[in-house]
Amino acid sequence: MVDERIKKLAKNLVNYSVKLKEKENILIDISGEDCYDLANEIVKEVYKVNANPFVKIEDAKIKATILKGANKDMIETMKRQELDQMELMDAYIAIRASKNISNLINVPHEQISMYQNIMDEVLNERVDNTKWVILRYPNDSMAQLASMNTEEFEDFYFNVCNLDYAKMDEAMKVLEDLMAKTDKVHIIGPGTDLSFSIKGMGAIRCSGTANIPDGEVYTAPIKNSVNGKVSYNALSSYHNFTFTDVVLEFKDGKIINATANDTKKINEIFDTDDGARYIGEFSLGLNPYITKPMNDILFDEKIAGSFHFTPGRAYKDMDNGNVSAIHWDLVCIQTPEYGGGEIYFDDVLIRKDGRFVLPILQCLNPENLM
Repeated sequence: MVDERIKKLAKNLVNYSVKLKEKENILIDISGEDCYDLANEIVKEVYKVNANPFVKIEDAKIKATILKGANKDMIETMKRQELDQMELMDAYIAIRASKNISNLINVPHEQISMYQNIMDEVLNERVDNTKWVILRYPNDSMAQLASMNTEEFEDFYFNVCNLDYAKMDEAMKVLEDLMAKTDKVHIIGPGTDLSFSIKGMGAIRCSGTANIPDGEVYTAPIKNSVNGKVSYNALSSYHNFTFTDVVLEFKDGKIINATANDTKKINEIFDTDDGARYIGEFSLGLNPYITKPMNDILFDEKIAGSFHFTPGRAYKDMDNGNVSAIHWDLVCIQTPEYGGGEIYFDDVLIRKDGRFVLPILQCLNPENLM
């Protein structure tokens, strides 16, 4: 008997997140056998709208073995194969249910970088030309990351992922409008005093049509406007290494100093290319059910009362001119449990200790979104 919450999620993904229409093609891209029930229900929902489901199944351990030995010509062939398929798709749903997030840890950095750079064309085709959504699926591994037992984590997961995103979308409009009118942003907190401009960049609200879980409004700083220091307090994995105590110092937009629990390794990442030392995204997290980090960025970047300030590539729909092979969402939580903090737009306090204090934004505080 399939859990009714799985059926509800499948229905929401097909009908709300990607808004699938009759005769459209959709690729359901799954990794990990734990998500087979959800994938199966998605296929049923796709047929209900008289559309065409295609399924790709990937295994993380096998992928690691392939990448260790792959050369450039082979990866170019992989790109061609996947690009041909993606060009036939109108929509895309990816479900990740890895039992071990460290499966790629022994793949050399240069192999992963080569793979990411070559496969960028597939990513761009998916992002630019399909209706897409990406999500994790609850399993023992994710529950362990969240320091919960599996049953407790499943309850948390379905609360987060089956949130009324249409209601959230409506509430987000006021923040989106305010960010679009803002010039100066000033963020203060423990180890953080950061200033930058978002003048003329606009803003985009994210409410379940690209990621599940969702709940953020993002923009990008003017590339050379960032000055000061930010201390991130959420752990973050990159290339299967978990970074903590990340502190970045900026001058005229560029990261001039970076420290962490492995300062050498983090600077190697920021030396990937010129754009890796500039910021491509600034976003405020809003999901009321997500209150602490679990080292899964699809969840952590949506933490209520958080912001993320992202070294690397800017999104095409929020392009500040920064180009990079990396896009690394690093998260700072400003609720009292994590030290608090303040955010000012044009010298007006809009959020304090993770709660919106400006009257027009109080609809986005957690109790009003549940």
